Amino acid sequence: MQGKSDLRGEETEVTVTRRVVAGIESRIGRELSAKMGGDISDLKIGRGMVRLRTERPSLLKLCRLLRDAMEFDHLSLLSAVDWDDRFEVVYHIFSYTNCCTMEVKVSVPKDDPRIDSVTPLWEGANWHEREAYDMMGIVFTNHPDPRRILLPQEYEYFPLRKDFKMDLE
Repeated sequence: MQGKSDLRGEETEVTVTRRVVAGIESRIGRELSAKMGGDISDLKIGRGMVRLRTERPSLLKLCRLLRDAMEFDHLSLLSAVDWDDRFEVVYHIFSYTNCCTMEVKVSVPKDDPRIDSVTPLWEGANWHEREAYDMMGIVFTNHPDPRRILLPQEYEYFPLRKDFKMDLE
């Protein structure tokens, strides 16, 4: 990106480049496979993206590894999906150093919609987790502020669940 003037109108030139690390996705995949073993599955490597699945008990171990050893320093997305037989929590975690996104998917049973909070690792997860609770009813264990964020505290339902029924009368 090149700029022509700053806020004062003075001439300036700014160059912004992304540092792409060639083959980083494959190296990350190999390292994760070596360190996490059977705790991860469905590992897929793409351009600028590594995708995988893990189980609830392994989530924090994986996330600590990503943050502390692999420089994934920004949680950019946390979302929930309501499948017919389960919920799924999806995380997008970005490494500015490696210019790579990690997509982590975790299945959460409908009869026990709980998963560990990653807010202690990435503070930006705070509102994402609160929204996922508010809309889908997924409880984030050890979340520092588990209050609803969009709906009244006394509201008993979760409007993005497939089983949510609206009374239109």
